[in-house]
Amino acid sequence: MNFKMNCQRIALSTILVAAALFMPLPRSSAQATNWQQIPIPTLPAFHPQQPKRIELSNGMVIFLQEDHELPLIDGSARIRGGSSSEPAGKVGLVDIFGEVWRTGGTKAQTGDQLDDFLEVRAAKVETGGGVDSTTISLSCLKGDFDDVFKVFADLLQNPEFRADKLDLAQKQADDGISRRNDEIGGIAARESAKLAYGADNPYAREPEYSTIAAITRQDLLDWHQTYVHPNRIILGISGDFDSGAMETKLRAAFESWPKGPTLPKDDIQFRPAKPGYYLIPKEDVNQSSIHMVALGTTRNNPDYYAIAVFNESFGGGFSSRLFNDIRTKRGLAYNVGGGIGTNFGHPGILQFVMGTKSQTTIESVQAMDEDIDNLAKQPITDEEIKQAKDAILNAFIFRLDSPDKVLAERTTYEFYGYPADWLDKFPAEIQKVTATDVNRVAAKYLHRDQLAVLVVGNTKEFDKPLSSLGAVKEIDIAIPPPPDAKEEENAKPTESNEEGKALAAKVVAAMGGEAKLAAIKAVKAELTLTQKTPQGEFPMQMETVVVFPDHLHAEMQTPGGTMNIVVTPDAAFMAVPGQGMRDFPASQKAETLEQIKRDPIFIASHWKDPNVFFRAAGTEKVGDIEARIVDVNAAGTAIRWFVDPQSGHILKETYRTLSQGQPVQGETDLENWKPVNGLNLPLLRHNKQNGQDSSTSEYSTLEFNPTVDPKLFEKPAEKPSAQP
Repeated sequence: MNFKMNCQRIALSTILVAAALFMPLPRSSAQATNWQQIPIPTLPAFHPQQPKRIELSNGMVIFLQEDHELPLIDGSARIRGGSSSEPAGKVGLVDIFGEVWRTGGTKAQTGDQLDDFLEVRAAKVETGGGVDSTTISLSCLKGDFDDVFKVFADLLQNPEFRADKLDLAQKQADDGISRRNDEIGGIAARESAKLAYGADNPYAREPEYSTIAAITRQDLLDWHQTYVHPNRIILGISGDFDSGAMETKLRAAFESWPKGPTLPKDDIQFRPAKPGYYLIPKEDVNQSSIHMVALGTTRNNPDYYAIAVFNESFGGGFSSRLFNDIRTKRGLAYNVGGGIGTNFGHPGILQFVMGTKSQTTIESVQAMDEDIDNLAKQPITDEEIKQAKDAILNAFIFRLDSPDKVLAERTTYEFYGYPADWLDKFPAEIQKVTATDVNRVAAKYLHRDQLAVLVVGNTKEFDKPLSSLGAVKEIDIAIPPPPDAKEEENAKPTESNEEGKALAAKVVAAMGGEAKLAAIKAVKAELTLTQKTPQGEFPMQMETVVVFPDHLHAEMQTPGGTMNIVVTPDAAFMAVPGQGMRDFPASQKAETLEQIKRDPIFIASHWKDPNVFFRAAGTEKVGDIEARIVDVNAAGTAIRWFVDPQSGHILKETYRTLSQGQPVQGETDLENWKPVNGLNLPLLRHNKQNGQDSSTSEYSTLEFNPTVDPKLFEKPAEKPSAQP
């Protein structure tokens, strides 16, 4: 009976709803005739839940933010002192510190043991470094908090910075340095910061091989001893807990921790570059990245709110003046924007950024010039200001739409000494901004003749030379070599010693003998090249033709089609499917020619040439074999062999090479020595760069002295390259 009645009620309610959908609504005399007449109600007042602030007797500040939506607890301690305070000779110290702090473990547990402990609890304890601070954080289920918090507190106070993890972090940092010139956007951002702040400013400095190599374990211990004290820490905890119980727990853990010394504030000088044009040529791209920069200001500047509205209206989004003009109307840029930069603790960067195809580089610079100059003639309008305010205020709620976001804001204000209600006043202050305010700050801070203009791109494809706009200073972004590179250059022998020559003779004999090797003028090979990346392994079929000493043709089957590479003394280029023809930079061309001379076949077939030298230089274990080290100078190209003194096989090679255009330490293990057409050669090669696996090369066929068509090395007619 009840079931039947319920069904009847449901059916009746469904009929009523359906009927209501088709019933005409009463027509009001004030009904809107278009969407612009629809009244927009006033937004209700927004008062997000504020965290509880506690200050311990030792100066540690704690914020507690309850959030019972999920049974989780998150926490983060922010510690005063970051990369802006590290010594100039050890730039990168704080990044290394932030990495090894966690991976190095504590005095009680290694980092690997901590990994296992946390993994079974689906928990995290992480550390990191920044420009003004270092951080240590935790995240776990509510029921695991006590166990995870013990790890957090132990790591905060008793890190070990184990040497093997420091070595790994330094190698990873070196790999990052080697790749820093890969992407045009990264180059432009890095170098424009140097122009805005000054090349030696701590907010613009970049680590180098030498500064990373200078960092020791003692430096990490000293940094921790200097900066990690309770009076320099702001700790925020959010999640499913009772604030009273959590406060008791935190006081028990940290109240007795002695206060540390008060450190003097760093005196950081800002020396922006002179206004003008700065150029970084990059031949392997078909686009330009343009940055116009100067020194910005801070967020405690009374002009901050007017600046925020100006930035949004002039260069802040899809409805900004710059976007509407340069991208939408003129079609010059695929991204454009910028404004007067503001930061909490130090000046931001005033910058305007564009990305455009190479052929419209100068036109795009001139378009930006016009829009900046037009601010005086065509000030920001009331309508533009209204749109900007709406965009800012509509986005504002998302800065505080969760308790953890509110907590993050409050800890930031505490860290930089801003009033606790700084953000609370933000909407009202934005609403107060007038057109007069906006155009006043534009005139005050933005002056086209005071901007440094950086252009990164392929100068051969520019519509006009950059010098047509004014004097140009070219910026050298070459990466200084590692400290040991000079030693390796000095180690390149200019004469052979007796033992070195004897070992070379053993290598030649093991490979098939002097007569057979001397007859080889060219080699054709088919192989599988497997690239190894953090995302996985990517095998490609490849065919190479090498004519000694200086001609190479390579054909690779990629997912996008067949890629061809040609390198000779006269030309070096690659044809990439869908991207057209690209010339190699001079450094990459020179490196590829050196690769040919590093080939064991080339060296063994020229071992008696007057410009080829072998010098024995001690021993080193390779696997279970005590290998003999031989430094080789192959017609000006340096390589180090590790030779099995019994078999004469080269077990390993080390050398300086390039990765993505930057110098790295290369290493190749030569394995699977097999007879091939009268010679004995390694058919499997494992390659590393800066100690990390990079690729393998497995040869399936080798043909000596094949018939080679000279046209194989000719450059085909140019075709227009793809544009963004």
